[in-house]
Amino acid sequence: MGLPLMTALVFLLLYLPLAVVVLYSFSASEVARWPIASYTLDWYRELRQDREILAALRLSVVIGLAAALIAVVLGTAAALAIDRFDFPGKHAIRFVVALPITLPGIGTGVAKLSFFSLLTWEMSRWTLIVGHATFCIALVLNNVVARLGQLPRNLGEASADLGASPWRTFWRITFPLIRPAILAGGVLAFTLSFDEVVVSFFLQGREPTLPLLIWGRLRIGLSPEINAAATVIVLVSLVGVLLSNRLLRGGARSGEMATGTSR
Repeated sequence: MGLPLMTALVFLLLYLPLAVVVLYSFSASEVARWPIASYTLDWYRELRQDREILAALRLSVVIGLAAALIAVVLGTAAALAIDRFDFPGKHAIRFVVALPITLPGIGTGVAKLSFFSLLTWEMSRWTLIVGHATFCIALVLNNVVARLGQLPRNLGEASADLGASPWRTFWRITFPLIRPAILAGGVLAFTLSFDEVVVSFFLQGREPTLPLLIWGRLRIGLSPEINAAATVIVLVSLVGVLLSNRLLRGGARSGEMATGTSR
């Protein structure tokens, strides 16, 4: 079996199930049959009228935005500290921050549930936000650290020689150059939070997120409306990944132009 064929099979196994879900979300039949006899948008219209799904969608967006914001602030601050300062345990910080995203989701979920229970916190959207933010920080941290590593040190030195304060140097020189990496990390953080299931299962309160609501309804049976809701999640994830990639590429090009000019 040649490498091209092997690659094609891998992509087929990865993306064919997603394509099937999307196709059946447009099927006019309530039963999954192939070939699809006719297509309709009725299931998406039903989604717009389903208050439970709309509430879950709003909650997922709110949690995703809040978790991404926390991750952007803490991840960027940690990246700047790691890049600019030498201190004990510097390299261990990246390892510790990456643990929540590298460990199995069920282990992370149980650990956070135990921690919040120890603090006597009631499970709610706030525990979801904190729980999601902890594994989203690594995405922002890695992006910003990588971008900072590409910047020449003489930019800050030149700014200081011209009399600029460290704060002014950061906002006028460093921040514009790392902004695409920060935004890309934030978009990825939102995407990861939006479709998270395992950790959310342990930390949810009375209100389910959209992925958890879909999971709960799947116990009753698969329906075209569930396919439509799952397609929304797939679309959000796809747009998030593409946007993040575009931001990183655009930031790399602008950074090359800026650093090239500085030389």
